[in-house]
Amino acid sequence: MPRAGLTPERLTQAGAELADEIGFDQVTVSALARQFGVQVASLYSHVRNSQDLKTRIALLALAEMADRAADAVAGRAGKDALTAFADVYRDYAREHPGRYAAAQLPLDPQTAAASAGVRHAQMTRAILRGYDLSEPDQTHAVRLLGSVFHGYVSLEASGGFSHSAPDSSESWARVLDSLDTLLRNWEAQP
Repeated sequence: MPRAGLTPERLTQAGAELADEIGFDQVTVSALARQFGVQVASLYSHVRNSQDLKTRIALLALAEMADRAADAVAGRAGKDALTAFADVYRDYAREHPGRYAAAQLPLDPQTAAASAGVRHAQMTRAILRGYDLSEPDQTHAVRLLGSVFHGYVSLEASGGFSHSAPDSSESWARVLDSLDTLLRNWEAQP
């Protein structure tokens, strides 16, 4: 019988909070059971195993970021939309490092297709329509933006920019300016 008060949603939320505290790689059903003061077996009626828990956290993180990004880009276009979208990722990674790591978890195709990852891709493509890119250039640009955003955020989170001037926020602004310039001047390949 399920333990009173424990639900898959509550466990997912607690797992996400735990990921932010101890790191996504350290989140397990056992660690979550310790947090709730229950036996591991008590959680198995709500989550199948640690991989299921991690997948649920990844889906939560993707949904949270998609909601934030949708709010941030609403009514914006061009560089304003690009900057707002990029800032969502950077800010989310800073506020929720474990959840951000969870959002990078590879998902099986069926789970990925039903996830908020689809909304991320749609928003990215909507932003790129403001730069008048057609296929396959739009796909190349989606990959470029994802690589730059994730790469910068990951390096910043690991302390890669903390020991040198100028401040990483200044560099971030310059990176976004450069991406905007690149996208406005993108040359289509024949």
